[in-house]
Amino acid sequence: MEEERHRKDQNTSEVDSVKQAITKVLALLTSHKDHNSASLVCKDWYEAERLSRTHVFIGNCYAVSPEILTRRFPNILSVTLKGKPRFSDFNLVPQDWGADIHPWLVAFADKYPSLEELRLKRMSVSDEGLEFLAVSFPNFKVLSLSSCDGFSTDGLAAIATNCKNLTELDIQESGIEDISGSWLSCFPESFTSLEVLNFANVNSEVDFDALEKLVSRCKSLKALKVNKNISLEQLQKLLVLAPQLVDLGTGSFSQELTDDQRAELESAFNKCKNIHQLSGLWQPTALYFPALSPVCANLTFLNLSYATLGSSELVKLLMHCPLLKRLWVLDTVEDRGLEAVGSSCPLLEELRVFPADPFDEEITYGVTEAGFLAVSHGCPRLQYVLYFCQAMTNAAVATIVRNCPNFTCFRLCIMNPGQPDYVTNEPMDEAFGAVVKTCTNLQRLSLSGLLTDLTFEYIGQYAKNLELLSVAFAGSSDWGMQCVLRGCPKLRKFEIRDCPFGDAALLSGLDKYESMRSLWMSACNVTMDGCKLLASKKPRLNVEVIKEAESDDNQADKVYVYRTVAGPRKDAPTSVITL
Repeated sequence: MEEERHRKDQNTSEVDSVKQAITKVLALLTSHKDHNSASLVCKDWYEAERLSRTHVFIGNCYAVSPEILTRRFPNILSVTLKGKPRFSDFNLVPQDWGADIHPWLVAFADKYPSLEELRLKRMSVSDEGLEFLAVSFPNFKVLSLSSCDGFSTDGLAAIATNCKNLTELDIQESGIEDISGSWLSCFPESFTSLEVLNFANVNSEVDFDALEKLVSRCKSLKALKVNKNISLEQLQKLLVLAPQLVDLGTGSFSQELTDDQRAELESAFNKCKNIHQLSGLWQPTALYFPALSPVCANLTFLNLSYATLGSSELVKLLMHCPLLKRLWVLDTVEDRGLEAVGSSCPLLEELRVFPADPFDEEITYGVTEAGFLAVSHGCPRLQYVLYFCQAMTNAAVATIVRNCPNFTCFRLCIMNPGQPDYVTNEPMDEAFGAVVKTCTNLQRLSLSGLLTDLTFEYIGQYAKNLELLSVAFAGSSDWGMQCVLRGCPKLRKFEIRDCPFGDAALLSGLDKYESMRSLWMSACNVTMDGCKLLASKKPRLNVEVIKEAESDDNQADKVYVYRTVAGPRKDAPTSVITL
């Protein structure tokens, strides 16, 4: 009897030791992918991971329900949640499509009252939702709204008034209604915890006195991004109050300053020794660029996507930025500006070149393959590129990836649909063939230009680590899409628009879609019959069709396919047909 009790105690002790060891291992994991993999090891690991998880990432808000989430993970403190498909950014999704945050908030208030962090992307967020959030979670600290819509500055006022422990308020590229600029004055006088404040895309003027007082109180403020209504004179006052800033987004850079004011601005920047990220510079005037010189030396990220700079202004800036790893610019910098990137930024890892006016067909500026080539020659560490241009050549792309074989993201956007190699008039197949053959770690790829099925054959044969593929105005037949679905084992998201892929292509992915996050097809040759067949064969998929007014009854205008454990959603508008 005594021996049996001793043996049981020993077994219990061993089990507890194993559980403690598993918990310690799980505490070392940082990515959600690793956590998901750990939960699949065995029942003990599943249970330990379920109970120890404090952060969850949900890439599609309809892939799981709030009830299923809260039942599996009872101790969540931080949630990252994505909603609408990415093509909603291009107005291809109805305004009332869905992705309402409110039912999630209701569930979180019941099951996660200690929630501290909420990061949302492409979700519909109302003022009522923000007010509910503000009063339901007493320990709430972080709110990030990226590309969200439906709320106004009244909702921000509710957050400022009620979230006493807020450390981060980050509003990025969201469709916010500017009712009043007084929301900053709603932070209590005793409030001092803010570390990140970003209201760069809130268009209305803000109460600067309230902003100034807020910045002066929050001694731990590390990131401040203001909107274009903040003048240089006001910016100087903020910098004096917050010399500890690491990430700065300026307002307008075009105000006329006196000599004394310019000297004060330069002095304020000179005391900001820790700035590593700089953005804003709305309506820049090169006259004041020398004031930036003291902070340029330590910059690792320079975001000029709001600054219409010419090549000469960019050249002057980059002379002082030897440590840059990330650079975003408009195509107004032209090839000469990109040549300066190649000669001045040897550590560069990410480059994004955006069109200043994507709808102007008669622009006289822009970038070409020459600028891209110059960057590739001088920046061998380049891993991520987004490059908008009017034309490109196969030979240039082949040289670029030969110079920079470590690309994990290659997004080439030739803005004229169906544009061939402008020198040889050949399709751009060999360009993207060179990309997937050379860049073996490629995870994200965006295609453009005149492309045949040969491009997709190359992708299926060589792009074994590809996770996200975006395609527009490309391909010759169903075979192209079939090559990708059969050949890319790690594909998670496949985005297609204006391509000749039909039902045969769609149905070739029957055994693939359940391992992917989503498939988007718009303006293709898919029919309702094909979509219905897919839905009947794979009940764990949600197959949604968005019908256009006056389209053919059997035409599936826009198709969104995604895996889910929650079944068909109940909030789809009449324009969305769930099969």
